[in-house]
Amino acid sequence: MSTVARFEIGYTRYLAPPGDTSSPTSPPPPLASNPDALLPLYQAMVLTRQFDLKAIALQRTGKIGTFASALGQEAIGVGVAFAMRPEDVLVPSYRDHAAQFVRGVTMAESLLYWGGDERGSGFAAAPHDFANCVPIGTQVCHAAGAAYAFQLRGEPRVAVCLLGDGGTSKGDFYEGMNMAGAWHAPLVIVINNNQWAISMPRSGQTAAQTLAQKAIAAGIPGEQVDGNDVVAVRHRVGEAIARARDGGGPALIEAITYRLGDHTTADDASRYRDEASVKAHWQEEPLLRLRTHLLALHAWDAAREEALVKACSQQVAQAVETYLAVPQPDPAAMFDCLYATMPAELQAQLEIARRFLAPHG
Repeated sequence: MSTVARFEIGYTRYLAPPGDTSSPTSPPPPLASNPDALLPLYQAMVLTRQFDLKAIALQRTGKIGTFASALGQEAIGVGVAFAMRPEDVLVPSYRDHAAQFVRGVTMAESLLYWGGDERGSGFAAAPHDFANCVPIGTQVCHAAGAAYAFQLRGEPRVAVCLLGDGGTSKGDFYEGMNMAGAWHAPLVIVINNNQWAISMPRSGQTAAQTLAQKAIAAGIPGEQVDGNDVVAVRHRVGEAIARARDGGGPALIEAITYRLGDHTTADDASRYRDEASVKAHWQEEPLLRLRTHLLALHAWDAAREEALVKACSQQVAQAVETYLAVPQPDPAAMFDCLYATMPAELQAQLEIARRFLAPHG
């Protein structure tokens, strides 16, 4: 038997966890030694974490519904968004507010969404970005379609799709990736491999050695990156986006991280995860890693850390005030935009809703 093809999956890391003396996998990009470029990345990650803390508190007090935290995964969203141009299109999952905030989505809009108000999906400053996708993996097909549209129009734009490791077990993932590969479309797919699809560990989802190698079947390049290293995410995703924009076709990047919190506020991860393992992963988390690097560059200190956390907390508090001050939507709006001509049975339900709401108006 002869060999007809060979493949390999590369892995990139520049910033090691504190105490890890291993060398970078390759020479770091200029970004890694430029505090002016690193500080906005760190600020965006700190803001996301402060938002998460407040959002969870709001859920516990009934001010929003079920919420999916990005705790421990902030480097992926921030790194991806900083690698994009404004004219590109983000196609997110439901845990990607770190990327959305960088792209211009406001925290008040995000809270509206998690509060069950669809007006929160009308991003004023990011109108071309897709809304949160809760169905698992379906956004890959949407992203492939958007990328193909850019190609047909001759627009130098790229669609960037984010999904979790669990999404790579869905047919939508394979179908969207296969279409993008066949069309040579400008699509970059980033897998947030946080090791858990709710309670299902990565090992139970697939026998593949890596998730990145799933790109091979679609004829596109696949690689791994340390998802807790925001420099590596920003650089490798940026390289993939640049290639796609220049006609180099799609790419798949698997970002290795760990979900430090529950899947959502409706979950209790202590039922299926070992506390000692989670504690160990806290030593690898992205904020600690970049903060340690900034300290080594003499570009950070305790006073600036305290000031940043305070400023971010104030931003979050202001966003909460804005969210809570938004008038409640008309419940009758749930009947809008469903049919060009409303069916009789829905018209009857609408009338019932109006009668029920009348005394409370």
